[in-house]
Amino acid sequence: MHPDIKGVVELQQLDLQIAEMTKLIDSLPGQIQKLQSQLDNFIAAHEDRKKRLATNQKERKDLEGDVKEIQEKITKHKDQLYEVKTNEQYRAMLKEIEGEEGNIRKIEDQILEKMMAAEEIQKNIQEAAARLDGEKARVAAEIKHMQDERQKDMNEREQLQARRKEVAAALSESVRELYERTRSHRTGLAVAEVREGLCTACNVRLRPQVYNEVRSDEAVLTCENCGRILYYLPPPPAEQAGSGHANADAIA
Repeated sequence: MHPDIKGVVELQQLDLQIAEMTKLIDSLPGQIQKLQSQLDNFIAAHEDRKKRLATNQKERKDLEGDVKEIQEKITKHKDQLYEVKTNEQYRAMLKEIEGEEGNIRKIEDQILEKMMAAEEIQKNIQEAAARLDGEKARVAAEIKHMQDERQKDMNEREQLQARRKEVAAALSESVRELYERTRSHRTGLAVAEVREGLCTACNVRLRPQVYNEVRSDEAVLTCENCGRILYYLPPPPAEQAGSGHANADAIA
């Protein structure tokens, strides 16, 4: 194979590897942030439950205070029963006491609901607290692993980039410029293999003369349709032998 063709084929392989490695490297900070956000959300939900429990306890305390105030009013009204002078006043006082006792029952129902809600919240808090240290350790370990992988990828990319410089430097200046120019215009793919007379990048059939010149590997040629640098790989010996037998059978 022509030295420059061999060089651009390797150069493209290196560029594709570097691009894939860069994609991985660039994606890792986002993955780490996503993992950290999951932990932050877990902690925030845990803290929110604790705030809800504190609010629940305050509301229950306020309701219990309301009950106490009403009970004091009822006691006062009962004492006043002995001071009323008419049956009408007595009945009115009893009705007021009955209404206050009804209010107490309503408030006690609210207190019971809040106690049941508090039990559920407390259960969730205890479960989250039991998991919290484990979640922190898990996230820290995963982030450390991701950071280590990212550093390995960066080291590998540096090696690939160093090799790329060597390969690019070995190319003739005209071929190197052709490769870079084509690569910038063809979304990173500047080189295409020729198979069975077709450019595998654009699937356009080459003219017979061009196809033969590409197969000879004596010069750097480009596809007349897409402009990519062309190269040809002879089929493995087993395929060539099979093709020969097939041709012989056809002649016979």
